[in-house]
Amino acid sequence: MANRPFQVVCEIEPPTRPELMHVRHQIGTLSKVADAFLIPDNHLGRATVSSVAVAHEVEAMGGRSIACLNSRDRNLLGFRRDLLTAASYHVDQFLFVYGDKPSSGSRTSELTVRAMMDEVRGLAADPAFAAVPPFKVGTAAALRLLPAWKRSADFLFVQAGFSLDGLLRWRDANPVDIPVYAGVIVLASESHAQRLGASIPDIAIPPGLARQLRGDRMAGVSAACDLVLQIRDSGAFAGVHLIPVARYREVAAELERLLGR
Repeated sequence: MANRPFQVVCEIEPPTRPELMHVRHQIGTLSKVADAFLIPDNHLGRATVSSVAVAHEVEAMGGRSIACLNSRDRNLLGFRRDLLTAASYHVDQFLFVYGDKPSSGSRTSELTVRAMMDEVRGLAADPAFAAVPPFKVGTAAALRLLPAWKRSADFLFVQAGFSLDGLLRWRDANPVDIPVYAGVIVLASESHAQRLGASIPDIAIPPGLARQLRGDRMAGVSAACDLVLQIRDSGAFAGVHLIPVARYREVAAELERLLGR
């Protein structure tokens, strides 16, 4: 781990309308502190602009991108379409996830995250991808024992938490040699904290932080940025997956100050 520079991967909010101005503003604002950008796929179960298309926009603006693809919304043909599109756009890093619960309708996919990973690993023998450099593929990990098949990923994104001790316990229980990025999420308000606690298993939000959010809108920003520094200083992770939500302006300013970038 010591030989790898610590990376800050910032998640951006994908557009739910056919325009990219807000995406460009996020990229420009966070570019001083972000080493790469993660683009969610149909974020929170709502239809969004293709993560591959937004990843291409990140690359066009001089950034590094990781396009998230969920298994929930895809069959094999749709997945291959996304891979061909990504290759055409020179997007070469993916995070494969199950996908948030859809706001309407139900899961229709014939794919799983594991099947998507297997499909990408088999592209080396596919003539259609003969001239395409190998994709790098990561997946998400909950704060519990890591399934054996996930150890074959190129990198891991660990579920967001609020405790360095909890993240370190997970790291000790799941030794892997691939880069691991610890999840850090900014709480925007007390109600946001309550929704998060109710929707994500195994997440423990400090009661003191939830109370602070009642009167201090920067409390979530400060706590998240402090945790980023603690994770960096621990030397146990390759970087963080930082989710600034709507507080990306404040996060960029605070991290720039703390990291001296």
